[in-house]
Amino acid sequence: MKFICPLIVVNNMELSRNFYEKVLNQKAQYDFGENISFEGGFAIHLKSHFSDLININKNDIVQKSNNCELYFEEDDLDSFLQKLKDMDFVEYVHGLKEQPWGQRVIRLYDPDMHIVEVGEPMESAVKRLLSEGLSVEETAKRTLMPEEFIRQFL
Repeated sequence: MKFICPLIVVNNMELSRNFYEKVLNQKAQYDFGENISFEGGFAIHLKSHFSDLININKNDIVQKSNNCELYFEEDDLDSFLQKLKDMDFVEYVHGLKEQPWGQRVIRLYDPDMHIVEVGEPMESAVKRLLSEGLSVEETAKRTLMPEEFIRQFL
């Protein structure tokens, strides 16, 4: 068996596609009308069609359940944050915060209230922590990454 991708249900295909393409720079790989697969390895599916496929009432598909998220990494997190400042339609779960392991992340909602996390890659977090003066040992302890991984960024 092979896992293919997560699929999230959306109310408005055009609005959701626009969000993932314009805000998160994703590219559609396949567009089947009611279902779009993105090159990043996830798909969106139109709620009215999806509820018919699984034979449930579309009102039984709950929004803003806060029980899962799509996770993205951005090499230039500061530029992405600047881009978000010009998008007043974006609703945030929380602003920029630093996780206990040193990685900076921001979480927002897509148009259908699915949580989207955008974080800096751990490589970027390690480089930032080293540049802030942490030693290899301190950075390894903070990030939970092996010292061998940390040393490659010296």
